Amino acid sequence: MDFGPFLLLALMEGTVTAAVLALTAVGLSLTFGIMRVVNVAHGEFFMLGAVLAWFVTHWMAGPPWLAFSVALLVCPLIVASVAVLADLLVLKRLNYQPEATIVATIGLLYILQQAALSFFGPDARPVAAPFSFRVQLPWFGYSGYKLCVVLAALAVLALVWLLISRTKIGLVMRATQIDRDMARAFGVNVDNVYAGVFGLGAALAAVAAVLVVPIQQAHYLMGGDPLLLSFIVVIIGGLGSLRGTLVAAVLIGLSDGVISTFFAPTLAKIIATLLVALVLVFRPQGLFGKAAA
Repeated sequence: MDFGPFLLLALMEGTVTAAVLALTAVGLSLTFGIMRVVNVAHGEFFMLGAVLAWFVTHWMAGPPWLAFSVALLVCPLIVASVAVLADLLVLKRLNYQPEATIVATIGLLYILQQAALSFFGPDARPVAAPFSFRVQLPWFGYSGYKLCVVLAALAVLALVWLLISRTKIGLVMRATQIDRDMARAFGVNVDNVYAGVFGLGAALAAVAAVLVVPIQQAHYLMGGDPLLLSFIVVIIGGLGSLRGTLVAAVLIGLSDGVISTFFAPTLAKIIATLLVALVLVFRPQGLFGKAAA
């Protein structure tokens, strides 16, 4: 295959990576932007979504598209429930203190990881895609499911944007982000807002995992890379900036696809880490973040 089609294939793979990464990173960005909580367990919510998707599709009878559709609806709800429970039982009791919540979410990371190891096992297991058609281009055939992953991610991100910018719930979330004490003075139940935001962030990670697990495989250690890349995206885009997170996800996803195709996946991670270092040195607030007053 010539360089042009090879580059096109790399960009298409990078677009899929960017779409999944955007979903995962937006969940992390919302958690930090509104709650000021650095959720180290975010990657394990991703992993939990993938593992639950395997359980649902493995045990549910019927055609693959039906089992996958149920998994796409049910798994994010279960993961969100786990996150809300963790918020109410742990983070709320710590009063969302930054240092304490970091330690707490590290503990949550290991709890979820070991629970998955105990009930799911150490082996990577595949999840059947809901459909398997291919889009035939002049140079090669490409998975139709991967293109649908991109479209589904865009649809979910659009719904998140509408929720935050066009609804009363989003207004309350933004008010809590700007001034928690003032929002509470106006009758906003800040604890419920925080629990909802933490659950929403986990649910977005789970949606990303369910979408990508037919391309990869479910494994109890699969949360590491999504967590690392999400932190890279959030730092580059700007902490708490939804627009910055999306732009950085596209940048990192496309570069990862191209570099991984032409060179090595490890090199892509190294370059992304160096880019974070440059951003922290020359623009600590990120590309779209606001500098501290």
